[in-house]
Amino acid sequence: MRLPTVAALLIAALAGAGAAHWLAQPAGTGAAAPSMPPSRGDQALERAAELALPRAAHAALPVEVDGVALPSLAPMLEQVTPAVVNIYSRQVVRVRNPLAELFGMPGMPQQRSQQSLGSGVIVDAERGLVLTNHHVIENADEVSVTLADGRTFEAEFIGSDPDTDIAVIRIPAEELVAIALADSASLRVGDFVVAVGNPFGLGQTVTSGIVSAVGRSGLQGLGYQNFIQTDASINPGNSGGALVNLRGELVGINTASFNPRGSAAGNIGLGFAIPANLADEVKRQLLAYGEVRRGSLGLDSEDLNPRLAEQLGLPANQRGAVVTRVYRGSPAEAAGVRPGDLVVAANGTRVDSAQALRNLEGLLPVDEQVRLDLLREERRLSVQAVLKARTTEIDGADIDPRLAGATLAELPERFRQRGWYGVVASKVDAGSRAARSGLRPGDYILGVNQRRVDDLQAFRDRMQDPPRALQLDVRRGGRTGFLRME
Repeated sequence: MRLPTVAALLIAALAGAGAAHWLAQPAGTGAAAPSMPPSRGDQALERAAELALPRAAHAALPVEVDGVALPSLAPMLEQVTPAVVNIYSRQVVRVRNPLAELFGMPGMPQQRSQQSLGSGVIVDAERGLVLTNHHVIENADEVSVTLADGRTFEAEFIGSDPDTDIAVIRIPAEELVAIALADSASLRVGDFVVAVGNPFGLGQTVTSGIVSAVGRSGLQGLGYQNFIQTDASINPGNSGGALVNLRGELVGINTASFNPRGSAAGNIGLGFAIPANLADEVKRQLLAYGEVRRGSLGLDSEDLNPRLAEQLGLPANQRGAVVTRVYRGSPAEAAGVRPGDLVVAANGTRVDSAQALRNLEGLLPVDEQVRLDLLREERRLSVQAVLKARTTEIDGADIDPRLAGATLAELPERFRQRGWYGVVASKVDAGSRAARSGLRPGDYILGVNQRRVDDLQAFRDRMQDPPRALQLDVRRGGRTGFLRME
């Protein structure tokens, strides 16, 4: 390689280092180090050549070059990592003894301890509050938290929301460091981000990347979705950890990675995080109410297909959610929404399907005003609706005496993402009227008298005029059948 070329490459590298420093780190941070001695003419070319030779690889990389600090995430991470914790959960399960059963011996059920690991983020140092994922501590009998300084504490469960996969726990610790929250709504594709967590139980690990997408949804089995997508490595054990910007502010809670060969195959640059704004709202509601209260528009919808598009006089490539039913007294009715309307956007966010509309409903809090953009008879219009609280559980006796003793609940949203519909009998009292008719806890009710019900609202509406004979379409295990309620 000719010397002038080497010198040019070196100058370009130094210029690039300066630009990256400006992006990544405020001026004045980083330790001082001796700068390169000044040189002139051929001495500069000789010095550049020396740096390019193999023997220069033995030299330590300087902190500064010509007075310009090299970029480093270390100063920011020194402030962030004390707020990221490792979480270990333990669950005791009862298992059968196959050897005892083989020889016809009743035996005693064996107990087995299952352990899982994950990460968490301290968001309130004074109260010891830690954000993590619901799936990290789900069904755990014991949860322990290890801080970056090595201290370990047993955690107290505060609350969790399976449909957004956010949980809040508390640790009785002093001298904690909390992380500041950024406005995740201002995050843009291309912004640099850093993931901190405990992948594979190795201990605190840092990876970096960029924001690949925002507002990502449509991932099967993950509940309400508004994910930040990133190519920063997120692997098993990273769940619940921090996704931070270059200022060290929390922009998201790492929750999932995608790999067609399964999570054990490792990271392929498709990681997902729950936006900090959403996680903070879930935390607020869990602390205030012990649960998350979600709003509802009070309508049913379905995807726009070519047949419906033709009937509505719309282009075949038009997307949206077709309103099929508007419930009496609902926010949608008050706003003037009608069956046959096509919802194409909500609060400025495009709606491509019925699932997308339901997802947006679930992410907005109660009493939130929503602007719906509609297509009605080829005309565009906008209406305003104020979300009402969505009913998540009802007493069967309040609907019909034949359901007395049963508690009916909404399906978890992650099941709806898999195409499920109906309601679940979350509780059935022993000896109750519902139990005597054969209804059991865990039964999925798919319809009433062979008429499909999508959710509790639809179930309630079907039962407003109680039928003389009440038959429930029920799925139990892998089988589907009918129960006649007496």
